[in-house]
Amino acid sequence: MATLADRVYDNGLTVLDTEANRVDICSAEPTTYTAATSTNTLGNTTSITISAPADGDTSGRKVTLSAISGASVTATGTATHFAITDTTNSRLLATGSLSASQAVTSGNTFSLTAVDIEIPDPA
Repeated sequence: MATLADRVYDNGLTVLDTEANRVDICSAEPTTYTAATSTNTLGNTTSITISAPADGDTSGRKVTLSAISGASVTATGTATHFAITDTTNSRLLATGSLSASQAVTSGNTFSLTAVDIEIPDPA
């Protein structure tokens, strides 16, 4: 069975902890930085906190994006995904589905529950 030391996982996840500085809610899953921050975005916040790497819930390692509240909605639509980006280097770092789609209206605010981003141990 293959194994990886926690350090290997941690170095990959640390990018989220140290470089991520924006979260967008999106109308579709973005595949590029521009899609996340321009084409598909319905709202965003730069007030984010991502934990240092820790043990995963079942295996491997994870980081946690803390819950977000009071973030600005900038367009009307249905949010289905989130995107975490590094605006300094114009990089899309992570995406995921929202637990439920959410209709949003420009000028309002949105909230997200905490999200774990986990790399599982190899099988």
